[in-house]
Amino acid sequence: MAKRSPEHPTYEQATEAAAYVAQQSASAPRVALILGSGLGGFVDRMSDVVAVPYADIPYFPISTVVGHAGRLALGDVRGVRVVAMQGRFHFYEGYSPQQVVFPVRVMRLLGAETLLVTAAAGGLNPALAPGSVMALNDHIGLPLLAGNNPLRGANDERFGTRFPATTGAYDEELRALAHDVAAAQSVALFDGVYAMVSGPSFESPAELRFLRLAGADAVGMSTVPEVVAARHLGMRTMALACVTNAALADSETGVAPDHADVLAVAAAAGENLAAIVEGVIARLAP
Repeated sequence: MAKRSPEHPTYEQATEAAAYVAQQSASAPRVALILGSGLGGFVDRMSDVVAVPYADIPYFPISTVVGHAGRLALGDVRGVRVVAMQGRFHFYEGYSPQQVVFPVRVMRLLGAETLLVTAAAGGLNPALAPGSVMALNDHIGLPLLAGNNPLRGANDERFGTRFPATTGAYDEELRALAHDVAAAQSVALFDGVYAMVSGPSFESPAELRFLRLAGADAVGMSTVPEVVAARHLGMRTMALACVTNAALADSETGVAPDHADVLAVAAAAGENLAAIVEGVIARLAP
């Protein structure tokens, strides 16, 4: 059993974790992936895969969510070396924001310069039907605004600057590549704002109306801490959300959300999302 994850992992602990993972694979990754609920099947598109269980990596948290495999997969996608998280960590699992983003720091220390994030989300914009894919162009991180920022506490300059900007956090060039790939495959790709809530309870109808009025197009319980940490590390970032349910519309008709339904829709729409991610990675090849 690996060393337990501390509430506030240090740079040295991230370095030790990265060194352990590096021993399992001969090549350093260029791209890091976070695969959200129901989307872990992307690893089937990778070749020469080396899978490292989270439980074996020093100081790594352990995923507790159904549908998350809980392992780090290193392999090749269309000539690009990648490292993929099959299952992420969430604030609602009881982990600190620093624990949630620890894998991002480890993947950066492994060599990854670009972070691609996928997630399941509830739709707030009426244009986003279940099964739609949305490219994030901005976010509203409510837990972070309330003080649960992964950068809170003493700053280690080896990770990044004290006050990183999140303006332009979602790389315009990467998003343009995603749109080109989606168009070539006749997949509709929307742009929109993602609101993060802490969970694990689904939002009330009044909360959903509030988020829509605030300018959010979709809502979920992840993504924003990892993107903030990646920007702190100087990584380019792109995030895609699979809309699994019409959250606002359902709330108005009294339909209660269900996690099993979320997983089912994410799995069904995952092929389109995976094709976009693969196409973007292919265009990042040297």
